Amino acid sequence: MKGLLHITNGDSFTERLKQLPIQGDIITWREMLCEGKTISTVGSESFWKTRFEFLNKNYKVSKSWFIEKTLKEYRSLCNYKQHDKIVLWFEYDLFCQINMLAVISWLKTHRRHAEISLVCSGKEDNTDHLYALNELTEAQLMHLYDEKQVLSQDDIEYADYVWQLYCSDNPIRLENLTETDNSRFQYLSAAIEAHLKRFPKISNGLDQIESDILQLGMETQAKNKRELISTILSTPNAYGYGDTQYDRIITSLKPLFSSLNPVRISKKGKEVLEERTNYYALLRNNETYLGGALKYNFLYNSQTDRILKL
Repeated sequence: MKGLLHITNGDSFTERLKQLPIQGDIITWREMLCEGKTISTVGSESFWKTRFEFLNKNYKVSKSWFIEKTLKEYRSLCNYKQHDKIVLWFEYDLFCQINMLAVISWLKTHRRHAEISLVCSGKEDNTDHLYALNELTEAQLMHLYDEKQVLSQDDIEYADYVWQLYCSDNPIRLENLTETDNSRFQYLSAAIEAHLKRFPKISNGLDQIESDILQLGMETQAKNKRELISTILSTPNAYGYGDTQYDRIITSLKPLFSSLNPVRISKKGKEVLEERTNYYALLRNNETYLGGALKYNFLYNSQTDRILKL
């Protein structure tokens, strides 16, 4: 075995990486495993079938697009068998951290003899700002690369264990991980905490992201939906969602807006936000999954930061 392989978190950073004075082949991991149903056997036929069904139904992703963009790149990864060093490039947010876990789980099974290293951006200076890879200068990226963390077998087993829990039908077992500090995965516990807050709150039936969107809708008085999404994207959060994801969530919350052009929250929206009305029954959908768990089979208690099974 010889050679170096980089696995990146998306196309824009892949293009950036090509400009850096770093050797090696590059594979882009084109998935968003933080949304929709996941099963633990990454790369299996049932795994990709499950993912395509979700993306097709919720984001109108065509079979040809899915094959061309996601499966072809995955098959390229399968064909790169000769590399003895693999470097993962991911970020601090939930979107990236869940993808990272899946990739490590796959590598544990399929590349057990390779040395796996992690480059993960986040806290890069003395401010509270957490940085995406593309926000960093070439010098900062090279420093991160030089300081990359080589994952031990225990680290790889731990990441795989968290992935298995994420794909299980009960998120309650993830709760204890929010207090676990693994120095190799310094942003993982915060990402898991953010994940658990995506289950509907007992108090009003909204999850944390839905609450944040309504709150921003009320405070910013955006001129239209596009401006609201821009505001959401520029507001620091732990999720790493893109505009298409926020667009879909806003659509599901439409009855809580009296208008989206300009953006105005309805009377009911204000009551839900103030926790005087519960919106759970109207949002409930028995086909909505977060990892392996049905979202509306669980409630989040924001007083205790605990998950309850219905």
